[in-house]
Amino acid sequence: MPQSADLTVPRRPLRLIGGAAVALAIAALIVTLFWSILSAAATQPAGTSHVDLGYLIYITTLQAVLSTILSIIVGIALAWALNRLRFAGRGLIIGLFASAIVTPGLVVAFGLLSVWGRSGWLGALNVPIFGLGGVVAAHLILDGAFAARILLARLDAIPEGRLKTGQSLALGAWTRFAIIDWPALRGTLPGLAAIIFLLAFTSFPIVLLLGGGPAVQTLEAAIYAAVRLDFDLGAAVKLALVQIAICSVIILVSSGLAPLSTSLDRPTEPRWRDASGARALQWVVLAIALLGFATPLLAVLADGVGGLGDVLVQPAFWASLATSLWIGIASALLALLLALVIASARAASPSRVTRMVLGAPAYAYLAVPAVALSLGAFLLVRDLGIPPDTAAPLVVVIANALLSLPFAMATLAPPFEAIARSRGRLIRSLDLGGMRQFRQIEWPLIARDVGLVLALSFCFSLGDLGVI
Repeated sequence: MPQSADLTVPRRPLRLIGGAAVALAIAALIVTLFWSILSAAATQPAGTSHVDLGYLIYITTLQAVLSTILSIIVGIALAWALNRLRFAGRGLIIGLFASAIVTPGLVVAFGLLSVWGRSGWLGALNVPIFGLGGVVAAHLILDGAFAARILLARLDAIPEGRLKTGQSLALGAWTRFAIIDWPALRGTLPGLAAIIFLLAFTSFPIVLLLGGGPAVQTLEAAIYAAVRLDFDLGAAVKLALVQIAICSVIILVSSGLAPLSTSLDRPTEPRWRDASGARALQWVVLAIALLGFATPLLAVLADGVGGLGDVLVQPAFWASLATSLWIGIASALLALLLALVIASARAASPSRVTRMVLGAPAYAYLAVPAVALSLGAFLLVRDLGIPPDTAAPLVVVIANALLSLPFAMATLAPPFEAIARSRGRLIRSLDLGGMRQFRQIEWPLIARDVGLVLALSFCFSLGDLGVI
């Protein structure tokens, strides 16, 4: 098998060098920022922060595990329903759920308060929205919809021939799921679960607003409190190192997994009609998911419409909009460039270890606390004598690009590796160079994914809060 892989994957040393250079640059940046924090912490007197590290790790892990398990369950159920049902506006509904991953957590948190808070739409029900339940609910709204969109793509990519065979055998809804659907989903679940766990584990604005105090607090929120409230750099460094250690293990494991199965052709529109009982359940699942995801967003819109006119006449709004737009565009282009370099380098290597080493830095932002990166950047530019206001735009652009990079890699890496496996021999036989290979073979197959990466990265930049 290794010999076959060597013969299939075209030799692209420049791509490997470029990917290694980007991975090394990201790692060097993070090390430099942490070194600035460690240097500053060494000159600070002992802090007064008292953190129960054991409980903090426990509650952070607990809410992340609950959020991951529930999001995967909801994602499977919703993807199953959307894959079977055909109705007017289906594309719009799918787009609504696809927008979940770029919806700012703060918006969802405010939406939950508008619905379930004491003065909210359903406040009379006295549902406890603060604490573990509220944090998990907010994560479920975001990550459950995100999981559904990813899993739906896997179900839509099932070969039409397999579906026709299943229909000719008169498979029922549950039998089809066990025989056809589950094999298409299960390879995606480990990597998807790792991303959702990391998102929940490093959650910041949701926990800050709905955590209800120290009882439910993530490591990242504790780092923010140590820096912002006490300026205890020693405690911040200790908490940051713990978070990095835990997240790095998950990132290394997930980056070594096989890429998600990717179809290089346009997905077909399968026509599979289940029995009436299964269809009724599918409509119920879709209705509950729409209520759960759309209601908080509608509540935020309803609360904000009244004062929209006052906001639009403020010069500060238009200045902020212009700043957000150019930072978003710059961040999206940088994230795309980094993802293209790393993804093409991973696809050019037949070694699983090399692919793991190249891919791990792309997920650094999910392991390294954004607050710690921001603090390190602030201390570094201060030590270099650079005015923080001058360095801030560059820091925000780089940070937002790193924030988008894991999702850009999850989008671009699978098609690049699928192309290397399925078209590698053709590329070698035609003796295509690296740029000709990209223009003639790879670009036509990844162009739509590139557009998705740009859109996601731009929206991520608009919704980011931690670094700013």
